[in-house]
Amino acid sequence: MKPDDKPQFKALLENVMSYYRQDTSTFVLDLWWQACQGFELEQIQKAMTKHATDADVGQFAPKVADIIRQLSGTKTDQALLAWGKVLEAMQRIGQYQDVVFDDPAIHVAVMDLGGWPKICQTLETELSYLQHRFCEIHRAYTSRGQFEFPEMLVGTRSPDEAYLQRGIPVPAPIFIGNQDLASKVYLSGKKSRQLAVRIGELVTI
Repeated sequence: MKPDDKPQFKALLENVMSYYRQDTSTFVLDLWWQACQGFELEQIQKAMTKHATDADVGQFAPKVADIIRQLSGTKTDQALLAWGKVLEAMQRIGQYQDVVFDDPAIHVAVMDLGGWPKICQTLETELSYLQHRFCEIHRAYTSRGQFEFPEMLVGTRSPDEAYLQRGIPVPAPIFIGNQDLASKVYLSGKKSRQLAVRIGELVTI
């Protein structure tokens, strides 16, 4: 959500809590606002409706965790979805390309496992163990909330200098998943390699 959405979000939350005969204090509003800023207002509205019509929990007022769980899934779900993106990229792109995922926890999990080239070289018989380790690490970082991460995962290609000395453009990293989110990861991550490219020229899949 954008700052301009706050009045509508406040009205939505007040209406929902009024339905459950509960008041909305400034503290509660701020808590909800901070937790839900990463989602669109329409998504939150749908999640509130889904909660209210749920036969098992709809009689209770929604908590922040209830709505976030609907919008994001559990941390286990997130880790498995993240692993699916990584596995597909390993198979389709491979170790020789720089890649940027739309989830910073993927970057740190891959780095903790030895880096992009190393996991791309994993034998098929070892993928099950790699998945287990990846999901454990991903859940740990997701639970932490804030952590440093590299702007991209570097492949085993030639150094930037080798391209620039020959007057050849440096290969752009490949964006994987949601392009907007991957752009944010790229822009806010720690520089792992200086690239002479613009965001608008980056490759996406």
